[in-house]
Amino acid sequence: MAESKPAMRKPVFTKVDQMRPGTNGHNLVVKVVSSNMVLQKARPDGAPVRPMRIAESLVGDETGTILFTSRNEQVDLMKEGATLILRNAKIDMFKGSMRLAVDKWGRIEETEPTDFNVKDDNNLSLIEYELVNAA
Repeated sequence: MAESKPAMRKPVFTKVDQMRPGTNGHNLVVKVVSSNMVLQKARPDGAPVRPMRIAESLVGDETGTILFTSRNEQVDLMKEGATLILRNAKIDMFKGSMRLAVDKWGRIEETEPTDFNVKDDNNLSLIEYELVNAA
């Protein structure tokens, strides 16, 4: 009996304004609005491992913007004005607000510039969420 491989599914792309806390598996096409290095440090013992870098970038589409936390080699892709495809992105919570991230199970790729204008007056990372424990 021949083993059948599962059919490859076409990725479903969502928009920034559909992001919700604690969700994952998002595929988005976003533009980088701005990028800001928040951490850049070498290993304290001077070991020949790569330094750790973390940047926060404001990314968005025509529905809104959100802060994206990029790590190490991802930081190099976060150039202002770049159009990126984020695959299998997830929402992390940081101090009560949403941050978009792509971990080792996801992928970031540069793509052709798109013609949409980023809606910069709807920043989802400015919405503060409160953790409520269900009884």
